[in-house]
Amino acid sequence: MNQIGQTYERPWGAYKTLEMGDNFQVKTIQVNPGGRLSLQSHEHRSEHWIVAKGTATVTVQDKISNYETNQHIYIPKQAKHRLENLTQEPIEIIEVQLGDYLGEDDIKRYDDIYGRS
Repeated sequence: MNQIGQTYERPWGAYKTLEMGDNFQVKTIQVNPGGRLSLQSHEHRSEHWIVAKGTATVTVQDKISNYETNQHIYIPKQAKHRLENLTQEPIEIIEVQLGDYLGEDDIKRYDDIYGRS
């Protein structure tokens, strides 16, 4: 499980866990310009994303949309989804995860430009 307050670097940017409870976790996610998270799904959790800064391009199932600062995205459990930054400025997301298991190993990747499986 992630440590509260520790920043975890990723090829697309970084994330930090702000708070954890029995069935929830709150993170900040920063995506660098041109950064793209894997197309993925989670078996055990749903996610709520709030755009705190910038314009996020979000895929949920077959729908791709842009979301601006102060807009919210809901990702149901088991839905294929992706977050990417097609702009020239970093984007920041507040993520709230809800579910019976919140480990980083609950990621099923379908497509990843960084070669992760």
